[in-house]
Amino acid sequence: MAALEQENQENQQGSGVRIGTPTGRWILLTTVLGSSMALLDSTVVNVALPRIGRDLDADLAALQWTVNAYMVTLAGLILLGGALGDRFGRRKVFVVGVIWFAAASLLCGIAPNAPVLIAARALQGIGGALLTPGSLSLIQASFHPDDRGKAVGLWSGFGGVGAAIGPFLGGWLVDGPGWRWVFLLNVPLALLCAPIALRHVPESKDGREHGRGFDVLGAALGALSLALVTYALIEARSGTLVVTVTAGVGVVAGIAFVYVERRRADPMMPLDIFESRQFTAVNVVTLCVYAAFSGFFFLAALQLQVVSGYSALGAGTALLPTTALMLLLSARSGDLARRIGPRIPLTVGPLLCAAGMLLMLRVGTDASYVLDVLPALLVLGLGMVALVAPLTATVLASVDNSRAGLASGINNAAARAAGLVAVAALPLLAGMGSEAYRSASAFDDAFSRAMPLCAGILVVGAVVAFTTVRRPPSDCRRPECKTHGSVTAPPLEGERGSGKFGSAA
Repeated sequence: MAALEQENQENQQGSGVRIGTPTGRWILLTTVLGSSMALLDSTVVNVALPRIGRDLDADLAALQWTVNAYMVTLAGLILLGGALGDRFGRRKVFVVGVIWFAAASLLCGIAPNAPVLIAARALQGIGGALLTPGSLSLIQASFHPDDRGKAVGLWSGFGGVGAAIGPFLGGWLVDGPGWRWVFLLNVPLALLCAPIALRHVPESKDGREHGRGFDVLGAALGALSLALVTYALIEARSGTLVVTVTAGVGVVAGIAFVYVERRRADPMMPLDIFESRQFTAVNVVTLCVYAAFSGFFFLAALQLQVVSGYSALGAGTALLPTTALMLLLSARSGDLARRIGPRIPLTVGPLLCAAGMLLMLRVGTDASYVLDVLPALLVLGLGMVALVAPLTATVLASVDNSRAGLASGINNAAARAAGLVAVAALPLLAGMGSEAYRSASAFDDAFSRAMPLCAGILVVGAVVAFTTVRRPPSDCRRPECKTHGSVTAPPLEGERGSGKFGSAA
C-alpha cells in the first residue's frame, strides 16, 4: 500500500506511473476491461440479430434499431464524453460510463420485447460515449511519457484481441445460453472493472477545462438529427406523412447543429478544423468506407445465417478473418504508409474492399466456406488492413498537434455516424422488405443488390482519396495506436502528453 501511495504521489507531481509497476499493470487491466466491453458489444450483436428477431417477433426495422439505437447516442455524445472526463475527472467519468453501460446491458438482457431492447441499447450508447474515450485518456494521463507509447500499444493490442474473439464468443453465447447473454456478459466485467479503477487508478483532470462551458446543446442537436434521419430512413417504406415530417425535422436539427457550432465560443466540434482540406477529404473517405463496412457486416451476418444456413457460432467464426488480418498486419500497414505516403493505401484499400464485397455475391444457399466465403473475406480484410492505419495517421497529420484529440474524436464519430446511416438506408435501397430476413430467397435477392451498392460507396472513397490526399509533412503527429482490430470505427487518439480527448483547445 505504501508503494501504491508513493506511485500516486509521483503521478500527481507530473512524473507519471511506470508501466512495470503494480499501479501501471492495474491501469492497463482496467482500461482493457472497460474498452473490451464496448468493443465486444459492437462486434457480437450483429451475429445475434436473427435469434433476437425470432424470440421477440421483431421485423427488420426493429433489428436495424437494435444496432442503430446504440450508434445514435454513441456517435452523438462521444465528443462530449471526452470533455466531461477532462473537466470532472477521467477516472470518475470512466467508472460512471462502465456502471451505466453495465446497467443498460442488464436491461438489454432482460428486455421482454423489441421496444424495451431498443431503448436499452440507446442507454448503452450513452455509457459507451463515457467509457470509450475515457479508457485511452486514462492511459495517456497516467503513464510516464517514456512508457506512454508502450502502454497505448498494449491497450490497443489487447483491444484488438477482444474484437477478434467477439464474433466467435457472440456466436457461442447465442447458440448456447442464448442471445441475452451477449448483453449480460457485460455485468460481471463491470463488477470487476469498476472496483479496480476506484482502488488502483489515479484520478486526473485537465485544469484548462475549468471555467469552460459544455456544448450540451450541440451534442443534443447532433444526436437528435442523427436519430430523426435514421428513423426516417428505416421507416421510409411506409411512406407516411410522419416519416416525411421526421426527415424534415432531422435536416433542420442538423442545420441548427452547424449554426450552434459556428456561433459558440467553445463548440464541441469547431468547424474551423475543416478548413484543412486534407482533414475534410480524409473524413469524406472515412464516411464512405465505414458506411460500407457497417452495412456489410450488418447484412453479412444475416446472409450467412438466413441464406447459407450457418449457426450463430458458425457465422461469427466465419467473419473472423477480417479482424484477424487487421490485428496481425495493421502496424505493418502503418509503417508502409509512412514510407510511401497515404495516397496509394487509401486508394487501393477501398478498391480491395469493394472487390471483396463483390466476391460475397457468390455466397448463397450452397456456398462453400473455403471456396466462396473465405476468399471474399480475405480480400476484404486485406483492403481494411491497407487503409485503416493510414487513415488515422492522415487525420492526425492534417491538424496541429494541439488538436489531435479533437481530430481523432471527430473522425471516430464520423465513422460511427456513417455506419448508422448505412444500416438504416442500405436495406431500403436494396428493396429489402420488413420480413425479408425470415425468407432465404427474399433476403438473398436483396443482399445481391446491397453488395454492389457498398462496393460503389467504396469506389467513391477511393476516388476522393486519389484526387485529394497528399503526403503529410515529415514532422507531423504519428498515431500511438498501431494495432487495431475493430471494424466499427478508426482508433481513437488523444493529445499526446495530456490525455486530453475530444474537447476544443
